[in-house]
Amino acid sequence: MVEPETFAFLADLAVNNRKAWMDKHRDARDDALRNFTGIAMTLYDYADRYDPFVAEAGIKPKQSYTRFFQEPRDRIGRDIYRANVDIFANAGHPSEDFGYFLHIEPGNCHAGAALFQPSKEALARMRNRLVDDPDGLKDILADPEFRETFPGGVVAQKTLSAVPDGFSSSDPAASYLKMVGLGCRKDLPDALLLDDDVIDLLIEVFRTASQLVRYFD
Repeated sequence: MVEPETFAFLADLAVNNRKAWMDKHRDARDDALRNFTGIAMTLYDYADRYDPFVAEAGIKPKQSYTRFFQEPRDRIGRDIYRANVDIFANAGHPSEDFGYFLHIEPGNCHAGAALFQPSKEALARMRNRLVDDPDGLKDILADPEFRETFPGGVVAQKTLSAVPDGFSSSDPAASYLKMVGLGCRKDLPDALLLDDDVIDLLIEVFRTASQLVRYFD
């Protein structure tokens, strides 16, 4: 699945986050990109085992993972490049639709389903869904298989300090309305991702996470 050289490249990039270094290591970068494309192809090839909508979407693998270069407006800190990658398996666009992901970062790998960086319109749809059916999300979080796979429940990369304008702090979904995008994730050891057989585990993770994806359809 993930090649050892890919982990090594990402680890080196994390401590050498400079254009001159990246230019000098283009071959290693290109090898990592080929690895990401191959993983994306595998996730789509097996999609009928966890989500038929993804299987039917026909998304191009080379368009299914994040890029190293970070636009200035998207940067966190001073780093020019991301030293990690998210590989997506979505029936739509990752900023518009909930879908599945594999995050590859040395020492911080995980997989699950999410809409972590929604567009303004997608965020509005997500919040309206939560208000319309808070019990639906509650049922998912109470499901034994979901709880075992995702003990952290629903998580977000960014959370507001207060419920957004237009919503009530007494709403049953208030704690989730503060989330700017949300998802579920299962941590994975780096060593596990080196084995091609990890696809069977990823399928089970995605299949369990499909409850969350379908809830927000």
